[in-house]
Amino acid sequence: MKTTMNKPKTTFLHNYQPPPFTIDKVNLHFNLEEEHTTVSAELSLRRCSGSRDLILNGGPDLKLLNIALDERPLTLEEYCLESSRLIIKNPPQEFILQTTVRIKPHENTTLEGLYRSSSIFCSQCEAEGFRKITYFLDRPDIMSVYTTTIEAHSGLYPVLLSNGNLIEKGSLDNGRHFARWHDPFPKPCYIFALVAGDLAVLTDSFTTKSGRPVELRIYSEHHNADKCAHAMRALQKAMAWDEKRFNLEYDLDLYMIVAVDDFNAGAMENKGLNIFNSKYVLARPQTATDQDYEGIESVVGHEYFHNWTGDRVTCRDWFQLSLKEGLTVFRDQEFTADSSSRAIKRISDVTALRNLQFPEDAGPMAHPVRPASYVEINNFYTLTVYEKGAEVIRMLHTMLGEETFQAGMRIYIARHDGQAVTTEDFVQAMEDAWNQSAAAPGPAGLEQFKVWYEQAGTPRLYINSSHDQAAGTFTLKVRQEPGPTAGSAARLNHIPLRLALLDRQGKELNLKLKDKEYPASGMTLHIKKAA
Repeated sequence: MKTTMNKPKTTFLHNYQPPPFTIDKVNLHFNLEEEHTTVSAELSLRRCSGSRDLILNGGPDLKLLNIALDERPLTLEEYCLESSRLIIKNPPQEFILQTTVRIKPHENTTLEGLYRSSSIFCSQCEAEGFRKITYFLDRPDIMSVYTTTIEAHSGLYPVLLSNGNLIEKGSLDNGRHFARWHDPFPKPCYIFALVAGDLAVLTDSFTTKSGRPVELRIYSEHHNADKCAHAMRALQKAMAWDEKRFNLEYDLDLYMIVAVDDFNAGAMENKGLNIFNSKYVLARPQTATDQDYEGIESVVGHEYFHNWTGDRVTCRDWFQLSLKEGLTVFRDQEFTADSSSRAIKRISDVTALRNLQFPEDAGPMAHPVRPASYVEINNFYTLTVYEKGAEVIRMLHTMLGEETFQAGMRIYIARHDGQAVTTEDFVQAMEDAWNQSAAAPGPAGLEQFKVWYEQAGTPRLYINSSHDQAAGTFTLKVRQEPGPTAGSAARLNHIPLRLALLDRQGKELNLKLKDKEYPASGMTLHIKKAA
């Protein structure tokens, strides 16, 4: 018997095209029932290019009930429904598309999109889960303002949560109630969130440096209600640190964390409504270790820091995943370092890098921080994208120094707030800040540094040194080789190498290189050539 299999489709970075349509506003209405959920979506669309048809992502588990354009029901000749796509034929320049679909969260075993587990409705949309909720342009460069209404039985689901600020709630007939949420900041659909269930809540507050009060809530299942206090302290600590170190202030009136036992993605930075698996965020003093407490502080900080590096400024496409994850890992590492021992934190991170990421970068699964292609994007949530990506950011910080790096961050946020951008955009912001500083790098700038994003493998440095005590000179010879997995056309990296010399008492010496004095805090060498 002859069998045929569909060949997996490969997506390539070089094939990226801007979206032919954009969605400015999204109005969603969820009617949560025990056997099914009805999702009504109203999308305000604009044509951006000459594309004739609108092609929306969907899935085989969406049952289309109604479809209308500017409140006029569409005929079968005006749209085409496929297993994973909804095609609207030749729509106008601007229009409102209204759809109603039926989904079955209790049968959703993929745990992507909207699913129900242990009597709790929960969503997970990164990377491509939103298409399992409704028909949509499910790509991160579609930034939209969302208003979400949730309707459910008030006894079974007393808590109804979504992104943004709560603008309305009330009772309905037949023991039901509703809540309406509005997020004023454009966001990609992968950070949309919905939670409904019977949950306990711990509340507190935070006052931003501009004097604006923010309500803080941590929701959990009732049997975990006594384990939320440390996570709340960690959240307040992270908010204060981000203001002090990065000058980034929280933007909504409410910040929520939901911790549930059955959440499948670990932790997710949905705008204003982070969702965690309980084990990553809950602790009881009688059983938690110091490592548990530090881990909770780190992961709570990481998801909070995404508010600016991931939510307000996001990825143009999934090849740019490290744009948000590498940068945010660097930020959460710095948060822990500033909060505890910088030396111990750095040793811990480097140990993990050497033991886990280096083997990945030297093996058959080696890939660049910014991959050039993928078959399944969920396979690229890797140590290379996260941890090596963070080290790439750290090298920029080493080269520029704290003051210039923060200037680059300010340029990056101001230039790209509300946009979906690339790693090149981030590097350009850093280069612009460097060029404006007293230590401008010259015309070459950071062009060679981009190799770190484009090439797999761990480069090696071979270092030989000699000291002439009589002449008062120290000679350092450095040779660079790309890693074996970099490929036959490997290019050389731009590697910052920190250097300091110590006297017999362990004190750092002042250095002079090519008539330039360096203080005892050391210097940074820029290794760009083979030798």
